[in-house]
Amino acid sequence: MTGELSVNHLADIVDESPTSISQHLARLRMSRITSWHEDTKVLYSLTDELARRLVVDATEQAEHTVGRNHDHMSTAPNEMP
Repeated sequence: MTGELSVNHLADIVDESPTSISQHLARLRMSRITSWHEDTKVLYSLTDELARRLVVDATEQAEHTVGRNHDHMSTAPNEMP
């Protein structure tokens, strides 16, 4: 995940409403984790390499986990396979 993305594109990726994504992006902008510019539409990008790496790693982990068998969730904590 690199480059600039619109609010609607981000909302589609994470299956959330554009309003919710916009509110999260506003907080990230205030923290200077994202930047944005407006041309014909507003595009956002991560400003920090560490933040970009965290997003990439989290996305890869989520993609890896989807569809995985979660039988371990039904076992007691001390009985992990």
